[in-house]
Amino acid sequence: MSPHALLDTAADLLRIVLRFDHPTDAVVSRYFRENHRLGPRERATLTETVYAVLRKKPLLDHFAISGAGSRERRLAILGLSVPRDFLISALNPVERDWLAVCDAVDVALLPPACRHNLPGWLAERLTLQLGQAQFDALASSLLEQAPLDLRVNALQDKRDAVRARLREAGIAAEPTPYSPWGLRVAGKPAINRLEVFRRGAVEVQDEGSQLLALLTDARRGQMVADFCAGAGGKTLALGAAMRSTGRLYAFDVSPHRLAALKPRLARSGLSNVYPVAIAHERDERIKRLAGKMDRVLVDAPCSGLGTLRRNPDLKWRQPESAIAERNADQSAILAGAARLVKPGGRLVYATCSLLVDENESIATAFGAAHPDFAPAPVAEILQSLKVPGATALCDENGLYLRLWPHRHATDGFFAAAWTRN
Repeated sequence: MSPHALLDTAADLLRIVLRFDHPTDAVVSRYFRENHRLGPRERATLTETVYAVLRKKPLLDHFAISGAGSRERRLAILGLSVPRDFLISALNPVERDWLAVCDAVDVALLPPACRHNLPGWLAERLTLQLGQAQFDALASSLLEQAPLDLRVNALQDKRDAVRARLREAGIAAEPTPYSPWGLRVAGKPAINRLEVFRRGAVEVQDEGSQLLALLTDARRGQMVADFCAGAGGKTLALGAAMRSTGRLYAFDVSPHRLAALKPRLARSGLSNVYPVAIAHERDERIKRLAGKMDRVLVDAPCSGLGTLRRNPDLKWRQPESAIAERNADQSAILAGAARLVKPGGRLVYATCSLLVDENESIATAFGAAHPDFAPAPVAEILQSLKVPGATALCDENGLYLRLWPHRHATDGFFAAAWTRN
């Protein structure tokens, strides 16, 4: 595709994405389906361009004000992920001069929003939580691309063996520093084309998400529930930890999301997983299993702000008011899931949010309302599971898991655990 055509296409795609009507990954996928002429290279470049614009939208908007042409074209010029000579060849003289002026600007002298590239309300909250220095480090990390992490299916293969298979395919991978199941892959290779993926030896899963499953500590022969299973990433990790024994229920209110679990389940080789679509946390199928579960993991619906490296559109698609609206659902879901836990069983509440409102506040309120659940310090659990540097993964008291992109190179995750008396 010529430079002119690629720039025009990028501007067209951005025009649709920046409406924020739907999640960006869905918008981009649909655009590619409707534009069959685009090859793999063009698709990769356009995807990178869209996400580059979303990550640094305030900064690029600041520069775009002074340019000519449509706003989407100006943003495409600023974000296009191509060699500079290729980009310059697509520009007219006015655009070239404007881009040179933009390149000469010292970003450090611009307003704070142009440096941290976050909504004002979110920047304010995170600064209060972390302090200025830690906030600056976090904001900088959220502008980077997330690494590609794989979880090795222990039911199918060993981590070292899978690493060797990847090496034979020309893909470099290193063991993740905390998860015993994880491999961090260099670059963005097409994992789904590999033999180790097709036979279920690996799944794409952030190391932080793997640690949530590890913290649940599901074991052979147990009764376990993944209460908000979604497409089943943590379900599959729990099932492998159980060595495909016992019974593992994957509950979710979305049959569509559970349907996405089926092909992954077939690859995994697991035979102990029972997907169940429920209407809500008070569903009759939940009541029939009350007090029978050894382990319950509640990966609650949340803002997803811990995944901004992967989903930068989230910071522009949801207002601050959505956080408070979601808190009631989180509390209700946690209370509903707690009924499943038997005496001596473990309950884990988790989110991929960075905010206290969705994390510590929910956990504290649950503990106050449920004296029959005793807090289980996460640091102690992780140490018993021989996770390296367990205390560094937790808050200062060791009570909660607190993963941060700038500290741990994972997505942002929170988890609290309790044992039922």
